[in-house]
Amino acid sequence: MIDISSEIIFKTARSGGKGGQNVNKVETMVEGRWSVGESAIVNDNQKIILQEKLYAKINKDGYLLVKSQVARTQLANKDLVVDKINCLVNNALIKKKARLASKPTKASKEKRLESKKLHSLRKQNRSKFNEF
Repeated sequence: MIDISSEIIFKTARSGGKGGQNVNKVETMVEGRWSVGESAIVNDNQKIILQEKLYAKINKDGYLLVKSQVARTQLANKDLVVDKINCLVNNALIKKKARLASKPTKASKEKRLESKKLHSLRKQNRSKFNEF
């Protein structure tokens, strides 16, 4: 489990939502930026994987951007940003198991053929009989 909280750069701004007059005065929205390419915590292979899997969240400058304005306090939003970035990075670095191709079972083949026969019979029963 990688913790990159020490490399995150934070920026604050005013956020909308709950808070009443407080929203207009206090900068509670927190944006976290993490430079994937310049990170000392992850190695080069991990950087390539992160850039491939998180390309939609990485901007042209190479920063992974995450923001939070859910909570009413700046500190809570900061914690949420750290959690989100750590979760994104750790989930992207998990290797997916390769799918093993399987063959259809004998029972499933028979079931498929039986359903094809029933379908064919239904269609044949719809046709008109031509009597000579």
